[in-house]
Amino acid sequence: MTRRGQKLGRKKDAAILALLSQRNVEEAARTVGVGGRTLYRWMNEPDFDAAYRAARRAAFSQSTARLQQMSTAAVSTLGKIMVDPNAPAASRVRAAESVLDHAAKAIEIEDVEARVSELERATEQSK
Repeated sequence: MTRRGQKLGRKKDAAILALLSQRNVEEAARTVGVGGRTLYRWMNEPDFDAAYRAARRAAFSQSTARLQQMSTAAVSTLGKIMVDPNAPAASRVRAAESVLDHAAKAIEIEDVEARVSELERATEQSK
């Protein structure tokens, strides 16, 4: 893990990985072989904090990508339940509501993205 070209060191790199994989700071500290107070102190150092936040963002990004991969199957499942005459009426209604809610949110997001893009273009042109 590096920040602005500076290496944190082997122990601090291991601490970041431990913080991502262990249940709490104390367990992460034991995994790395440092005291809990030491790890808390490192977490207050700007370079360590920045590297830790970057690692958390990267891990979360992987989860988001996995959710996006699974979304096609989720939509198919909702669609099948929604049109299945043998499914309970409450399940079909809930699936239909979910499809409509998510479709409306997707349109809202697309509209916001278009507005932001237009604002960015206008800002660039005014410079």
